[in-house]
Amino acid sequence: MRAKPQYPINLKVILISLFFIFLLFLILRSNFSYSQQNSSSIPSIQSANSQETNPKNCPNLTPTCTKISPSLAHALVHYATLNVTPQQTIKEISISLKVLEKKSPCNFLIFGLGRDSLMWTALNHGGRTVFLEEDKSWIDQIQRQIPSLESYHVVYDTKVTQADELLEIGSREECKVVSDPRFSKCQLALKGLPSEIYDIEWDLIMVDAPTGYFDGAPGRMSAIYTAGLMARNRENGETDVFVHDVNRVVEDKFSKAFLCEGYLVEQEWRLRHFTIPSHRTRLGRPFCP
Repeated sequence: MRAKPQYPINLKVILISLFFIFLLFLILRSNFSYSQQNSSSIPSIQSANSQETNPKNCPNLTPTCTKISPSLAHALVHYATLNVTPQQTIKEISISLKVLEKKSPCNFLIFGLGRDSLMWTALNHGGRTVFLEEDKSWIDQIQRQIPSLESYHVVYDTKVTQADELLEIGSREECKVVSDPRFSKCQLALKGLPSEIYDIEWDLIMVDAPTGYFDGAPGRMSAIYTAGLMARNRENGETDVFVHDVNRVVEDKFSKAFLCEGYLVEQEWRLRHFTIPSHRTRLGRPFCP
């Protein structure tokens, strides 16, 4: 998921500023809520042990002294000193952020490694965020800058020009069978991912790669189908799946066909959010509701 065409510099500054104001708001709100809870639940202990609850280096403004997570601190510095913006708009990011606020720390799988990857890792602090990227040289470049990111190289054997053919293949019965993608008989299923990718039950999956904006590009046909199959094949619960760039034909058609309009929760410009339940907990559940 390489960087896409950038906005004019003034818009960049505005977007970056708004993004970090929003992050700081969340941090302050969290700390304020935490301090309120402590002050209401154990007032006598706090007053009797003020020396213990307020470490030497902490100001006596709140009952406790807390720090932001290292991943968030790293992200703040990284984006404050970077002259490019995240690859999604603030409104698009906010859709995924709402889910992360409820589910994190969680397992978050992202198709694509890009300028926004450190942001997603920071927002899922304490969870596991994994990136799947088609371009090995891009992985090497990003890992030199941010070695803490967990990413894997993926080889795709499709082309955007095959999209119509693959959409027809996806309508066949073998592609409606819910199973581990490694053992699926559907041509659309990605079978060459690292084994642990299949073994983990992902709480969130975002499809923002591979490249799909020209005919010779791999396209996101298999990534979208596999994301839906992983979500259906989890033992129980549900998976939130996000698809970016749904203004394009492939992302539009394949997300509707394999993530299903009946599972569509909301859309913000180019981002669609689907919530897909486990199909293993109720036998006979149709592929799409």
